Amino acid sequence: MLIQLAIKGMLVALLALAAVWASRDANKYRKLAWVTVFLTFDLIMFGAFTRLTDSGLGCPDWPGCYGHANPLQAHESIKAAEAAMPDGPVTVAKAWIEMLHRYFAMGVGVLIIALMAVAWRNWSRARRGNAGSVAARAMSPWLPSFLLLFVCVQGAFGAWTVTMKLQPVIVTIHLLLGMGLLALLAWLAARQSVHAPVVPAARGLRIPAALALVVLFCQIALGGWVSTNYAALACTDLPTCHGAWLPEMDFENGFTLWRHLGRTGDGDFLPFPALTAIHWAHRVFALVVAAILGWVAVRAMRIDGLRKTGTWLLAALVLQIVIGISTVYLSWPLALAVAHNGCAALLVLLLSMLNYKANLAAAPLTASRMTTHIAAA
Repeated sequence: MLIQLAIKGMLVALLALAAVWASRDANKYRKLAWVTVFLTFDLIMFGAFTRLTDSGLGCPDWPGCYGHANPLQAHESIKAAEAAMPDGPVTVAKAWIEMLHRYFAMGVGVLIIALMAVAWRNWSRARRGNAGSVAARAMSPWLPSFLLLFVCVQGAFGAWTVTMKLQPVIVTIHLLLGMGLLALLAWLAARQSVHAPVVPAARGLRIPAALALVVLFCQIALGGWVSTNYAALACTDLPTCHGAWLPEMDFENGFTLWRHLGRTGDGDFLPFPALTAIHWAHRVFALVVAAILGWVAVRAMRIDGLRKTGTWLLAALVLQIVIGISTVYLSWPLALAVAHNGCAALLVLLLSMLNYKANLAAAPLTASRMTTHIAAA
């Protein structure tokens, strides 16, 4: 079974590698990095679809499905589980959604291994050829190597998501790690790309951009907590909740992290005020996120070399706000819920690029020192 699963993951990766090989881009490594970013973004979207369609336990074991490499081989077991519980977590459709998500994730893992292998090879060649500091830094294998470790940890949380029956804290961490992987891959891809000159004024944006990224991840954690606790419809009106600015809420039970899905830390059923507290916290903190990200985007739009990224960031922020409001008014339709997750990933991607470019403004002095160091060696 493990060999069959590995083959499926490699087939997914081979499709991406074939696209890289067939591209006209002279820098194939840069192309591979950006293709991996794109597929990771898609994987986050598909992971949201898997969660929002309640397909996370479509195959209740891991890494296979009832001990098999695909739902076709496990068809009898799946049909038996579906017959016993027609509205339960296991159906043929949910099993396929869950397994496709796993194949997709394995494919991204293979691409990261390829990124690491090529980086080590190119870095070794650059050092033997006494290449310049910029080329050596761009080919440094340490970030791709860390990415392999990172994706292994992400895979472990994916396994625990299933084996621990969708425990909210595990699912939320799995989401955060996926977003973190996207941010790191974007940084790696940006390092391979040629960027327009950034004026020294961009150095003043490094701390605000980093703060914006941290605040965004806090909001994603709150959003993941809403989704994993099924609290999206705990408040169905705007701007109030249950007709009140401060509705009845139970923060203690709502934000007890280590507990089973739908249960309190003591094992009782989770009260509705706890779900209200979860939803309300996400909604209120969104105001903080909108203010900070909007401020950073406007500042970036006024700086040469960051104007385009700032404009895209502001546009994505406005779109995310519109989607978030629409999901409440339209009672959380699946397409909008998936788009809400996708737009959050887009914000992570854009803020990662903004952070890279802002840090690039301080690079000349560092690069100079690196050149001297390499020449001396």
